[in-house]
Amino acid sequence: MWRRLGSSALLGLFISMASLAPARADTVELAGVKYETVEQVGNAKLQLNGAGIRYKAIFKVYTAGLYLPAKMGTPEAVYGAVNAPRRIHIVMLREIDGNELGKLFTQGMEKNSPREIFAKSINGTIKMADLFSKRKKLSAGESFSVDWVPGTGTVISVNGKPESEPIKEPEFYTALMSIWLGPSPADSQLKDALLGKARSGRFGSDQ
Repeated sequence: MWRRLGSSALLGLFISMASLAPARADTVELAGVKYETVEQVGNAKLQLNGAGIRYKAIFKVYTAGLYLPAKMGTPEAVYGAVNAPRRIHIVMLREIDGNELGKLFTQGMEKNSPREIFAKSINGTIKMADLFSKRKKLSAGESFSVDWVPGTGTVISVNGKPESEPIKEPEFYTALMSIWLGPSPADSQLKDALLGKARSGRFGSDQ
């Protein structure tokens, strides 16, 4: 059969066959940053719940991706998943002072967390602020992940390398997540994107 087909006909056949193959969607790209749709945390595979860009005025500050064991559309569901691994992964798009970043995160946790949750997270908050202040700055392209690993605690990694001993208190991870998912989030459109409710093209786009 192949011999009876000319080169043009063969090319057309191959193109048609390729169009029938299922499209692969292994990554989501935001402002040139690629997020894998599946990540390994501990012994569990997590799926990308949502990803978006943190804007300050018109400037892109960083991208963020939230990884969970299953799709979750509310902050309460994310907070309540204490028996399963979770990850938030952030990639900087602009240079930022490490000490300033630590202060902003601390302020965001205090503003968005119930008083009793924040009180139990203070030990971890101090460790996190100290970690970022020691780095002096994070440059564009650098990244950090914050993982919750049941039985271990919160593990903060910078550029893929764990930077401190695990923070045991589960309240710390809940308070940290409230920076992006709380009632006064760092960026309301980023909150929607992380929860899989994309707005204004900020999920899967750099607009």
